[in-house]
Amino acid sequence: MLVRGIRGATTVEANAREDILDATRELLTAILEANRVEHDLVASIVFSTSPDLNAEFPAVAARELGWTDVALSCFHEMGVPGSLPKCLRILMTVNTDLALGEVKHIYLRGARALRPDLVGEE
Repeated sequence: MLVRGIRGATTVEANAREDILDATRELLTAILEANRVEHDLVASIVFSTSPDLNAEFPAVAARELGWTDVALSCFHEMGVPGSLPKCLRILMTVNTDLALGEVKHIYLRGARALRPDLVGEE
């Protein structure tokens, strides 16, 4: 088994607790399903948001889904001028048999513009 990083991003409707949690659940579920990730094989998940999202920690959504035994952490992305607003990102580190080219990185909602080369892979 190898260790792989799986990326994903989405946008959030508004800087509101429920909007952040809904978007996080949607993205997390899409990543897990697309990559057939088993809970026991997840080493850690890093959540990051653009600086304009601060109403809730995205990791709360993962905890509410039962991810209470996985290392979770939340950060803000750099505030680069012109970067995508209200953007939430996930970097999941997993143990997997997937080859590097088989890993599916997921981009939803407005974040599809970040990686148009990968949008067809969701």
